[in-house]
Order: sequence, then C-alpha cells, then structure tokens
Amino acid sequence: MRVSEEMMADSGPEEIAVIGNTDLTSIEKWTSLLRKMEISVGEAEKRTGKNTVNMQEIYTVYLIETRPVDAVTEGIIPAPDSLWRRYSEFELLRNYMLVTYPFVVVAPLPEKRAEIVWHKLSADNMDPDFVERRRVGLENFLLRLASHPVLCNDKIFYIFLTEEKGWKEMVYETGFQAKADSRLKAMNAAFRVKNPDKRFTELKHYSDELQTVVSQLLRVRARVADRLYGVYKVHGNYGRVFSEWSAIEKEMGDGLQSAGHHMDAYAASVDDILEEEEHYADQLKEYLFYTEALRAVCRKHELTQFELEMAAQDLASKKQQKEELVTGTVRTFSLKGMTSKLFGQETAEQREAKLQVLEQQIEEGEEAVKEKNTESDEFVKTAWVDIERFKDQKDRDLKEALISYAIMQISRCKKGIQVWTNAKECFNKM
Repeated sequence: MRVSEEMMADSGPEEIAVIGNTDLTSIEKWTSLLRKMEISVGEAEKRTGKNTVNMQEIYTVYLIETRPVDAVTEGIIPAPDSLWRRYSEFELLRNYMLVTYPFVVVAPLPEKRAEIVWHKLSADNMDPDFVERRRVGLENFLLRLASHPVLCNDKIFYIFLTEEKGWKEMVYETGFQAKADSRLKAMNAAFRVKNPDKRFTELKHYSDELQTVVSQLLRVRARVADRLYGVYKVHGNYGRVFSEWSAIEKEMGDGLQSAGHHMDAYAASVDDILEEEEHYADQLKEYLFYTEALRAVCRKHELTQFELEMAAQDLASKKQQKEELVTGTVRTFSLKGMTSKLFGQETAEQREAKLQVLEQQIEEGEEAVKEKNTESDEFVKTAWVDIERFKDQKDRDLKEALISYAIMQISRCKKGIQVWTNAKECFNKM
C-alpha cells in the first residue's frame, strides 16, 4: 500500500466535517503529516520537451521522495516512493491552497528567477547553483504544508506527493478556479468597505512595512557581498606579489612564498562564503514573499466584510420599501413616488401583492445577512488562529536565521584574522 493510501485509510468514515478537502476529525489525530511521512525534494533534472504551443523548450523537474516514518523508526529503510514535478505544478498546488483555504497564510514558493542578488551571482534560472537553491526552497515549501495543522490533511496534497499521473485533472475537478475571487472584485471591496476590522487593517499595514524592511535588508546584503567579494579577490593580488617577490629573494623567499599561499587560499574562499550567505538570503526572501500571503488573507476578509455590508444594505432598503408601502409615505425621492403622484395611487390589491413580495424578500435578506455574519465571524476566527501561528513561526525562524548569519560573519572574520596571523608567522621566520 502506498503512503497516501495508508493515510486515507486512517481518515475514518466518509460522513465527517470537511473544510475544503480537509477532514476536520483528522486535524487532532495528526497535527502534522510529517509524523507519518518523510518528504524531500531529492534532486533537480533538466529536460527538453514541447510546450502548450508545440514549441521545443528546456525546463527543470524536481524529484519528490516520500517514505513512511514507521518503517524508518523500526530500522527498515525502504526505497522511497518518488515522482517528478515541474515548478508550474508547485504553482498550481499553491494556487489551489490559496483558493481552498483563504483563511490560511499559505507558504510562498521560492522565486522563479533570481532577484536582489549580488552582481557576481547568475540570474539565469537554469544556473546550477540557482536550481539547487530553488530545490531547497521547494522542499521547504512542501515541509511547510506538511507541518501545517490544516493543509497537511488535504487529500489533493497527498495526491501531489504520491501520484505522478492524473494529479492535475483531480485538482481542476475540485472547481477551485471558479471559486477564485477576481482581483478587480477584491480591489472594489477594499475601497468600499465601510467598517473595516482594525486588526486586519493593521495586519495589512504591517505586511507592507515588513516587505519594505526585508527588501531593504536584502539590498544592503547584496551591496555588502559585492564589496566583500572585491576585498577577498584583492587578497589574491597580495598572493601574486608575494610569490613574484619571493623569486628574487634568498633569505626572505620561503617566508614570502608561504605568505602568498595563505593569501591565495583566502581569496579563493570567498565564493563558498557568499554561496553560504545566499542560503540566509533565501530565508529572508521567504518572508519577503510571505507578506503577499498575509495581504491575500486581508483581501479575502475585506471581500467577506463587503458582501456582509451589501447584504445588510439591501435588507435595510427592502424594509424601508415595506414601511413606505404600509404607511403610504415616501421618505426619499424616487421615480416610483413621482409616478404615483402623476398617475394616481396603486390599488389595495396591487399594494398587497407588492407587500407579500417584499416580505418574502425581507425574509430571504435576513437569512442572507445571518449567513454572511456567520461566514464573516468564522473567517475571522479561523484566520486569526492561523495568523497567530504564522507570527510565532516568523519570530522563531527569523531569530534563528539572523543569529546563524551573525555566527557566520564572526567565523568569516576569524578566518581573516587567522590568515594574517599565519602571514605574520611567515614573516617572522624570514
């Protein structure tokens, strides 16, 4: 039995509460898919094929490997189930998650093309170093989903991990694309909401500010990396000069030659140092892209609030029409009022028929407002739980990343001190 089949078998009876494609009864049972399954993106591979317009293209695929945790803990390490996915399939999975779980701050994908990089780093999306960093980022994306208390239980996610064929068809069969709110509709809601929730307004402002500071931090790091690269490479000139000098000296030759070797090694080490730095830059970029996920939750809340306000406004209008019909007074200017004055009042039968229609519309409107209120309250409740979860994760991750980055800088400085200490010893021996 495949890993996905084992997990679905544990889901229990079919008649259970569901959010999207997630069984609510299973959320407590598995707080994380990672307790059941090991997930990794093992390698990347370039391939050539034809695209949708029948033109030849080069693309990259990524090997997803999964194996049951139980087998590993029992000392048996079976061969993992594996399949290949393109970056576009990861994009499809994330879009599905965004639409199906609008109250979740869905983890972002790694960048498709390198941005905010120091000038010596290739921006080519086929560059092996970039592809490797993206492989790491895609693995991190899957682990984020697999450790999320709601998303980890999504059946489409299981299929993405374990079934190579037919996955796209199953995603489209969910109809998630039809549920996607248009950008224009979301923008309209943002501008027209009369009573925005202060918490979501502040969250939107925070996401904008976080995006600004992280972007600035990445740009500063890129400029520092450029200068650092230059400083290290200049040490290579020390090595060349010391080596040339050693050739014309007898007593000093060995010491100068040795010092030159230390300088050459120091100059050559910068590539590995800056490549390691890119790992920390990618961690910052993840939270740069997370800011858009936060705003997506805010936009959905604005749309929910807007629909509630429109339903309440429509209900108030219908109640006013009923009051005017019953009392025979028109409180606001209307074409209907002018028509009555010009052509006479409606008959009692006509008013009674209209009154019945209005009462039916008011009853439906009250039900609609009640439904929208419940929907809005539920969205706020579930979204805020996930936002708090995200904040804890962000604080923990960024603290760890910044500490690790500082440790790496300290280590780099110590290496520089050691190089010059070794050079000093070489000069002492001359």
